[in-house]
Amino acid sequence: MTAPSRLCLFGILTGAAILPASAADVPPPAAYAAPVQPLSIVSEIRIGGAVQDPGSAEGKLPGFSKANINGEILFAKPVLSMDPFWQAFVPRPTVGGSYNTGGRTSYAYLGATWTLEVFPETFNRRVFLDGFFGGVAHNGWTGPKAETPYGFNTLGCSPMFREAAALGFRLTEHWSIMATVEHMSNAGLCANNRGLTNYGGKIGYTF
Repeated sequence: MTAPSRLCLFGILTGAAILPASAADVPPPAAYAAPVQPLSIVSEIRIGGAVQDPGSAEGKLPGFSKANINGEILFAKPVLSMDPFWQAFVPRPTVGGSYNTGGRTSYAYLGATWTLEVFPETFNRRVFLDGFFGGVAHNGWTGPKAETPYGFNTLGCSPMFREAAALGFRLTEHWSIMATVEHMSNAGLCANNRGLTNYGGKIGYTF
């Protein structure tokens, strides 16, 4: 047997001996983990719709569309921590807006979003809760209550505060779906404070 042939045979036998051991060392598939790109400015983009405050003039009086179209951008966390517990306390800066298709109150908002995984071991880290807090500017009615136009809420002033929550499920590494609720009011800082409470859903794409 020539020297090249002996080397080839040695390589085949060595590979055959190592392959079973290597296969045994391969770890099982890991649980879901959202992609982490600290150098990315944008963390996630979301779009969706909502029903405008069903219990108020903007949601129950006839003659107007109750549908909102909304979207938001969540930016990367400004601080990263290796500890998942402390990392949950760091929010993502968020900017978004909602357009009412019936010509009633539309708005834009700016604030922070906190995300918390729900029973990560049970749901394989796919179910999560979001909480948002920030400010909102709108084009709704801010005048006297007695002069409120038909189909509008008396919001008192602009800007106001916005709080929101979402229950979500991660479909894949990048895509997720959410059920949402949001409330906007001036916390009693203005003469009138009817506010708005909207219910809807979103789909999100994580970069």
